[in-house]
Amino acid sequence: MEPKKNNEEELLKAAQNEAEATAGQEQENQETTQEEAPAEEAEKQEQELEKAHAALEEQKDKYLRLSAEFDNYRKRTMKEKAELILNGGEKTITSILPIVDDFERALKNMETATDVAAIREGVELIYNKFMSVLGQNGVKVIETKEQALNTDFHEAIAVIPAPQEELKGKILDCVQTGYTLNDKVIRHAKVVVGE
Repeated sequence: MEPKKNNEEELLKAAQNEAEATAGQEQENQETTQEEAPAEEAEKQEQELEKAHAALEEQKDKYLRLSAEFDNYRKRTMKEKAELILNGGEKTITSILPIVDDFERALKNMETATDVAAIREGVELIYNKFMSVLGQNGVKVIETKEQALNTDFHEAIAVIPAPQEELKGKILDCVQTGYTLNDKVIRHAKVVVGE
């Protein structure tokens, strides 16, 4: 029985040695894996950092280009706005020049004319033509005759007793005509209001 016992002991020892060897190998493998893991993770982090730097550079480039485009746009629009301010009235002035020609002819004819009615008619024609051109350019006369006082369009400079009861609070006389340009008041009508 002793040889059997020896065999069992040897087998037990061999199993222990094998278990120790396996444990040692597993420990080595874990140490190797632990050493490789930080190296792999560091490499991954480095790759991610490179990607982040590349994305940052790309965004910086886009920002610089966009900033330059906006600056060019701003300069161009400022230049166009300045040109509009300088030459914006060209259309209006061009449409008024024929009326100036009419006035020059009227003044020349007044030197030799003896018929006052003809002169008056000529001046009225020029006035009507002038008002027509103003209307084409968006200028309108503010109506005042027997209108209720509206402080958005009228400026009351005097108040007098109303000759009739229904004229109380209404405009009786216009001292200075008011005008609107494209529905914006450019000069208030100065009026006398009945009380």
